[in-house]
Amino acid sequence: MSRPTLVGESETLLRSILATVPDAMIVIDDHGRILSFSAAAEKMFGYSEGDVVGENVSMLMPSPDRERHDNYIRDYRETGERKIIGIGRVTTARHRDGYTFPIELAVGEAAMGDQRIFTGFIHDISERRQTELRLRDLQSELAHVGRLSEMASFASSLAHELNQPLTAIANYCEAARDLIPEGAHQNDALLREALVEAAKESVRAGQIVRRLREFVSHGESLRAPESVNRLVTEASALALVGSREHGIEVQLQLAPDLDDVPVDRIQIQQVLTNLIRNAVDAMIDSPERSLTIRTESGPDRMVTVTVEDTGTGIAESVAGQLFQPFITSKTTGMGVGLSISRTIIESHGGRIWFEPNEGAGTVFHFTLPIVGAGE
Repeated sequence: MSRPTLVGESETLLRSILATVPDAMIVIDDHGRILSFSAAAEKMFGYSEGDVVGENVSMLMPSPDRERHDNYIRDYRETGERKIIGIGRVTTARHRDGYTFPIELAVGEAAMGDQRIFTGFIHDISERRQTELRLRDLQSELAHVGRLSEMASFASSLAHELNQPLTAIANYCEAARDLIPEGAHQNDALLREALVEAAKESVRAGQIVRRLREFVSHGESLRAPESVNRLVTEASALALVGSREHGIEVQLQLAPDLDDVPVDRIQIQQVLTNLIRNAVDAMIDSPERSLTIRTESGPDRMVTVTVEDTGTGIAESVAGQLFQPFITSKTTGMGVGLSISRTIIESHGGRIWFEPNEGAGTVFHFTLPIVGAGE
């Protein structure tokens, strides 16, 4: 098939541009035939320019776009109605080896003499999709661990709060039983038996609560050396979804060359996600919305992670109990997130605390021992 050509000096200029554009760039005529194929396009699709010039661009598309593309161009020539040109969209492309991959496609139109040409700018978003899937998986894992942690916190609190009244009920029942004399009326004997059974059931209820607490608090924690900066990056990407809508400025100040920490990755990311989301919630109505997340080496072979916001701060009425279960400074919420976070950090050999931010807001810190520390 004869090769279509661009005209004169314009072709030279275009080819110099094609050689340097990082995204794939493909030029076609108004019949869908490929005129130019950039070096990035060669790498992306696995074809050389000589393989594709003069061919229909539909060869780079999977079905059903492959079969419909000529109709798209014809309809545009006849109606002038733009469906992709100047708009862009996310779609799929077909590699020479036959597999498909997601792309972001933008199409521009230009006139070259008496020809109408279309330029496609193509960005491979496979890595972005993989990141989205990774974040989705991470979100699912965090939600699962969060539910278990909340369950543990509830069980611990229930055991603490219910054991005393259950013990008191059992004692009152036994005391009431002892007040009924031996050999009393038949109804009194039945009452005595009912009190004995009530005392037994109170004791059994206390045992059930204690067993529930033990069950959810003795789960295995899988720990391995992890990069603190990577944990922060992944957790912040998840926790900050939607923060742009609130105009929150985010700064990550990650110290280079930090030693790894031996942690349960999901648990530590749960702590980070909780702190970051709390910070975002605290700043929604603030005139200044600045969130800073830092990592740095601390004393005693520890790594310190800091989450600093410019929000409403912590009310004095709850500051002293903030890490206790069911204590919260929010108008909504259950008040177990910080309690769970403290349990996780302390179980890893670190500590967590907060202090007022200069001006407005709160600064949360937590530490983690590096690999080998304390062994």
